[in-house]
Amino acid sequence: MADIEEARKQFQRIDTDGDGFITAAEFKSALAQEGDWNVTETVAEAIIKSRDLNGDKVLSFDEFWTHLSK
Repeated sequence: MADIEEARKQFQRIDTDGDGFITAAEFKSALAQEGDWNVTETVAEAIIKSRDLNGDKVLSFDEFWTHLSK
């Protein structure tokens, strides 16, 4: 996904509380809504950690975009 506007829409859809960050719980919920019910909180935390550039345990849009534009 190289379209930044589409990425923003996707980020906002996942960021259900609208605080500007994606938590492991929000990520897990988004995957479940897409049909992936097998992702546990622990797996979601590991995915977030692998993309979290500053170590705050949540994804900002910049971190989200950095991952998508690789």
